[in-house]
Amino acid sequence: MDDDDEMHDSLSTTSSQPQTWIEWFCSSDGHEYYCQVDDDFIEDRFNLTGLIQQVPLYKEALELILDMEREEDEMSSTIPDVSIVQPHAELLYGLIHQRYINTRIGLNQMLDKYRAGDFGSCPRYYCEKMYLLPVGQHDQPNISPVRLYCPNCMDIYACNNKYANVDGAHFGTTFPHLFVKTFSDEIKLKPSNTYVGRIFGFRINEQSVTGPRMQWLRLKPPHSSS
Repeated sequence: MDDDDEMHDSLSTTSSQPQTWIEWFCSSDGHEYYCQVDDDFIEDRFNLTGLIQQVPLYKEALELILDMEREEDEMSSTIPDVSIVQPHAELLYGLIHQRYINTRIGLNQMLDKYRAGDFGSCPRYYCEKMYLLPVGQHDQPNISPVRLYCPNCMDIYACNNKYANVDGAHFGTTFPHLFVKTFSDEIKLKPSNTYVGRIFGFRINEQSVTGPRMQWLRLKPPHSSS
């Protein structure tokens, strides 16, 4: 069975309602970080401003995402195989997703995933398994994969290999920081502790080759009185 057959089979369910392209994409293995963008958001062309210049086969990709049926003669004269459109549809959906998760509705969908721990927890000991958030190091696609941001130590971490092919631009640079600002009551920060290395009870000097190197990254500015 080839990839096209597999995709079409997965889009067809035993229930009376067939699975949409968006449902299929978000439920695929390795796509657990994505939320399902509302059709209304995608159909509002204002929300897609500028994306036509970034995505080849833009019209066909949009039709695939929205499960729109094209005229038979048009389909035969333009795109003979859905596998040609598929990677462009995934790119377009990812760039739409970057915008969507910064809206009120999108942030609330991601909040549900955060509460469920869908993005994993911080590996740093002193963060006490603080839940992570997906982040991109760039807003442009095909530069770097998705990373995970910890609101507690404010550092980013590589994802496991399962997500190595997820583009960081599908989440963008803004999302986790806007999320933390929006849901500050939801995020319970831990004490700002750092490990202090000692030899026979004496703290290792920072100038030593074996001294601490990362403490300055954990420093936080005092709260402003304004």
